[in-house]
Formats: sequence, structure tokens, C-alpha cells
Amino acid sequence: MNVFSSSLKRRALLGPALLAVILLSVQATCTDTSLSKGAAGVASGGHKEMLKALKEIAGKIDVPQNLYAAKAKLAYLDQLTTSATTANEKVNAIMKKGVVLLEYGDEVNAVEIFEKILAYVGNNPKARYPTLYWLGTAYMRLGERNNCLTGHTADACIMPLQASGIHKDKSPSRKAIETLEIFLTEAPSDPNYYDGVWLLNLAYMTIGEYPSKVPKKWLLPGLDKVEYNMRPFVDMATDLKIMVNSRAGGSIIDDFNNDGFLDMVTSGWDVGEDKMYYFQNNGDGTFSNLSVASGIHALTGGLNIQQTDYNNDGNLDVWVLRGAWQGQTGPYGEQPNSLLRNNGNGTFTDVTVEAGLWSLCPTQAATWNDYNHDGWLDLFIGNEHQPTGGKTYPCQLYINNQNGTFTDMAEAAGVSIKLFVKGVTSGDYDNDGWADLFLSSMDGKKVLMRNKGIQGKTPAFEDVSVQSGFSEEKYRSFPTFFFDYDNDGWLDLFVCNYDFEKSLSYYFAREALGLGKDDPSGKLVIYHNNGNGTFTNANKSMGLNKTAYSMGANFGDFDNDGFLDIYLGTGNPNYQSIVPNKLFMNVGGKKFMDGTVASRTGNIQKGHGVSIADIDNDGDQDIHVEMGGAYRGDGYPSSMYINPGQNQNNRIYLKLEGTKSNRAAIGTKITLKFRENGVSRKVYRELNSGGSFGSNPLRREIGIGSATVIDEISITWPASGITQVLTNVEPNQLLRIVEGKEGAEKLPLKVIKFNPSASDMPMCAPTR
Repeated sequence: MNVFSSSLKRRALLGPALLAVILLSVQATCTDTSLSKGAAGVASGGHKEMLKALKEIAGKIDVPQNLYAAKAKLAYLDQLTTSATTANEKVNAIMKKGVVLLEYGDEVNAVEIFEKILAYVGNNPKARYPTLYWLGTAYMRLGERNNCLTGHTADACIMPLQASGIHKDKSPSRKAIETLEIFLTEAPSDPNYYDGVWLLNLAYMTIGEYPSKVPKKWLLPGLDKVEYNMRPFVDMATDLKIMVNSRAGGSIIDDFNNDGFLDMVTSGWDVGEDKMYYFQNNGDGTFSNLSVASGIHALTGGLNIQQTDYNNDGNLDVWVLRGAWQGQTGPYGEQPNSLLRNNGNGTFTDVTVEAGLWSLCPTQAATWNDYNHDGWLDLFIGNEHQPTGGKTYPCQLYINNQNGTFTDMAEAAGVSIKLFVKGVTSGDYDNDGWADLFLSSMDGKKVLMRNKGIQGKTPAFEDVSVQSGFSEEKYRSFPTFFFDYDNDGWLDLFVCNYDFEKSLSYYFAREALGLGKDDPSGKLVIYHNNGNGTFTNANKSMGLNKTAYSMGANFGDFDNDGFLDIYLGTGNPNYQSIVPNKLFMNVGGKKFMDGTVASRTGNIQKGHGVSIADIDNDGDQDIHVEMGGAYRGDGYPSSMYINPGQNQNNRIYLKLEGTKSNRAAIGTKITLKFRENGVSRKVYRELNSGGSFGSNPLRREIGIGSATVIDEISITWPASGITQVLTNVEPNQLLRIVEGKEGAEKLPLKVIKFNPSASDMPMCAPTR
């Protein structure tokens, strides 16, 4: 008796089958407002009407057909159970309910359901093996609920688990071990076998018995091995009262009130329940939660967020991206993005429609830059166009009209691209002075668009994917960013492979066993810029042929050696995809090494928006990562990893202000020249907010190794093209440099001491 539908066996939610789901048959573009009657009101109402529109959309998408609407699916399954006419139909519906209860966050009842089904199906392998697999998963999730969430500590869920990360309530993990060992013994040929091996090793780790007590035939060696030694970071989100228990979302660290201290804005992806937060850095070791007072807390949704200064007033605004991934099973991804104007008085106002930016396209990918050199920031959005179905979601290029409004010129500029875009980044890869575009997609295509300059006020782009070599790189991919990892003066590219057919635990288990070395799935890729318009895939030579499955991604310099390191938030919505976030250290621009274990930043919960910044002004960069998965039951507290300092290296911080160029100075090129240990060195940076999923501050924080003086700092502004030069600059200070103004102003750089709280803040299960 097979009581399981294929949908229960296939929980890799973003696999190829889901990429081909049928959408609505009505032809429409993403400016269509059919999903929200409130859209008409928005056009005349601004902030309040946007709130009404979001509320209406939340109601419309809370239906059982929506893959992520767990509550609605539970109600539907209850009806299905009641109306079942055969025992087989009833058990099938109950099994589905067990899975959805995990999605909802009710592990206790999920365990009860799976236990009852296991007793009912007896020895029938087609039913027994999947039930054991899900029962083991449910016990694992219950253990996380009882330990990592309730009584959350700084060590919770950080791999390898140790200290306060070891579960106090060990009973769920012991039940998981018992169940998974039965599954692995009885079903060595099951498609989920390697997933089970990974989960079993983690279960032993949660009770402090990895690797000593793991049966040798299932032991994954080296999960606690240190590849790159460094001082451990400490998660202080709880201590600083900036921890948000949310789902997948975005992160920005920057100075939103211009007081010289870095603040934080976060979001969660669910338009019905996940609110935005704004934490203001008080400069005394504390933060004030101004979410409600600022008006930002009333806004919901947003898988990704970015800062910008669209009106050149010197106050950083916020751009919110909504609807990503949700367009795969219907119109549920048709959600408006939001432009939140910073009013300069601690409040934000939604000006989306007034700015001409209202549209209903599923997206999480955008990049701000001055594409036409008029001194105002423009906006490119990569939307999630489906290869099948009637809806059309082309990319958009909004040119700034310099009066608070924008005009979509994507068609005229040659960038009205139709792909399932998951990451976009902008930068001047060919050093001709114009910001180019790179697109990463789930269609398997990588697209490099070269900016040829302007025709009138419109930039003209050409597709150089073939010439550059990217047309040969065919795999599904997610995050991306331009950065110069080897300081040769040419922007390189980071991309992460996002091909999978199974739970991510499968791929991590096989890697730990030395299997699948030639399988590119989930691997990191560095494309080295050859300086002639072409790029070379250098992931193996750079030591990055390693599994990550990155979603959130950003870069920084954790040891101030002048070479950019990488931090990745990992995962997918699958409940067995319990894999560590990753940190990779750049070793002299020659290779990357895995610093995850030593740095204590490898949280096994889902990692999304990543921001890297020296939030305490103590001279080394810290990491904020917005945690949590797609489902209500997969919410998790965000992390703020404080860097204890890795060495005595020096640095320089720069705050740039454009006059002819955009005021935020995005696109400005910075070159540092100095001597370290008698060797002449150069460090190159191009100013932006970093990776495609997470936002670093626009204040440049640049390490110079052990150099004691910077011989030269040159600043080349994007719109004017002028270069300003400072010489013989002392390190370890913050300088303000204004376009066209001679010299630099030294700004205060107060070091902040963050103190651990006396006790851990208890965490409760979600009550939404």
C-alpha cells in the first residue's frame, strides 16, 4: 500500500519541476494591478495606501494553493481528511498534514502523526521508509525548538555544536538518533539515505557525542575540522537586543541618522506577518528599537532590502524587494516593491507610487548605480520571469528623473531581459568608466551586459556574455557580486551554483565522505577578470570547489590584510537542509580557505541577508545575518557576530560624498598605495553595498595589513571623472572626502564597547 503522494517525497522545493509549474493563463506584465484592487488607491495615497495594499495581498495569497501558506494548507488537509472515502486517502492526507505541521511550527503534533502512521503502515517499505525519514526529521526539529529557540544562546545551532550549544533537553535528539538509525539500517538504497546520514551525525553532535559515539559505518569525519585558524566571533544579537526571530529576509547596516554610528534595518519575506525593524546605534554599546516610531514596522514583507540615496539629500533611503520565489505556484509573487524615503527626522515614508516604481513582479534582485552619469542613482531590477505560463516579468531599468520620480527605460537601454533572475550586481568590469550589469539566474544562464555609454540620457547596453565566456557557464545560480579579490585593478565576479535535486544534506554528506568531487552542484565559483573582456572560472585553483548552496552573500576584510573575504548564508526551504553558513578567508589573493569552524559562524539554520561592517568601530569587521527559512515554523533568531580582532593590522575608513556624482558616491573607485614589510602594494575598491543579498555600509572600511602609512589614496568619481589624491595618510582614522573639495576632513570614530548580558534572553515558539 503506497500511501504517499509524489509531492511528499519531493520536498526540494525549488527543483526543476517547480520551475516549470503552470502560471495563470492570462497574458500580463508585472505592472498589471489585477492582484490588488488597492493599487488604484495607492496611486493617490502613498504610505497608508501601500499598507492597505499589502494587507489585501496578504489575504489573497493565504490560500492552500500557495506553497508557503502553511495555515491555509492545514485547514485544507483537515477537510481532505474528513472527506476521504478510503483508508488510503485518509492516511495520505494525514501524512501530508504531518509535513505541513512542521512547516507551521507544530513539531509535537507532527511527531504524533508520524508515530501513528509508522505503527499503521507496518513493514510496507514504500510507506515505512518515508515515514521513518520524516519522523527522524520531526524529532530533530523538535530538539531545535526545545533548545536552540527556547533558551536561545550565543552558541545555539553553530556547527560544530559545543558549550551552551549542546542541547539541555536531549530526548528529542535521542529519539531522532533511534529513528534515523532504523531508517539507515533498513533502507540503505533509499534516495534519502545520505540525508539521513547527515542528520544522524548532527543529532549526535547536539548531545555532545560526535564523533565518538557515531557508529563508524555512518560517521561523517571532519565536521569539526579547522581548515583555517582564526579567533572565534561571538554572536551578540541577544545581548544587544537587536535579535529578531523571523523568516528569510534582508539586512542593511549603515548610518541612517548621520550621527557617525552604524544602524541596522531588517526585513522578513512574508507580506502577511513579517514586519520590518529599525535599530538605531546609540554609540554607547546599546541600540534603540525605533521600528514603530520610524513607521517602518508597519510595513511587511521583503526578502531583500538595500540602502540608496535616490534624491541626493544625504539621508539614506531603503528599497524593499518582495515576491521572490512565490511566483512559481501562481500569482502569489505579484507583490509591490517599496521605496522608503528617509525624512531625516527618524521616520520613513513609502513613496513607491509617487516615484513611479509601482509594479507587481516577483523579485529580490536589484542594484543601484548611476548608469547614465547624470549624478543621480538609477535602479536596475532583475525579476523572476517564468519560462512557462502567460505572465511576463521582464527586467526593469528605472532612470532617475532628478525630481523624485523614475522612468522605466529597460527596453530602450537593451536590458528588458526575461529570465528567472536571482541575483544582479553592477560594476565597471572593463574600466571604461561606465557601470555594467551581471545577472545570475535559475534558468542556467549568466548574462554580462556592457554599458556602452549614453544615447541622450539613456544608457545603452550590449550583451557580451558570449565574448566574455559566460555563455558557456550553464548552471542554475543564486547570489553574485563584483569584487577585486586579487587587487589587480580589475573587478572579478563571485557566483554560487544553486543546482539541486535533493535536500542539501545529501550533498554535504557526500562531500564529507569524499564523494562527488566533480559534481559542481552547490559549489562556489570565482570568475577571474582577465583584463581583456574575458573571465576565467577559477574556483578550483582558488580553493573554492566546495559545497555551500549560498543564498545570502557578501564580502569584507575580516583580518584587515587588504584582501576581501567572503561570508555566505546557506540553505533552501527543505526541512532536511540543515547545513552550516560559511566563511572563507582570502589568503593573499592566491586562494581561499574555509574559516567557518574556527570563526564559530557556521550556524546550521537558513542564512539570508548578510551585512559586513565594523559596527562597534573597533577596527575589525563584524557580520550580521538575517536567519530563518521560508515557512512559519522555520523562523530563527538573527545573528550579530562580533569580531574579536584577528591581529594588529591597520586600516583606513572613508566616507565619500559626491557633488557632481551621486551624493552616496556609489560607483566611485578607490586606490590605496602603501608599503608593507618593504613590499609595495595596491588595494582597489569600487564603492557599493556589496553582494546581491545583503547590504554593507557605504562607508569604506579598508585594511592595509601592517603598513604604518598610506603613501597615496586616489579617488575617481563616476560622473565627473575627476581624480582626487591624498598622500602620506595616517591609518586607523575615518576621513570624509567631498568630490571637488581639496583635502579630507577627519571625523570622530568612537570605539564602542559591547557588553554581554547577564543572562540569555529566552526565545519562544512563534505565536503568529
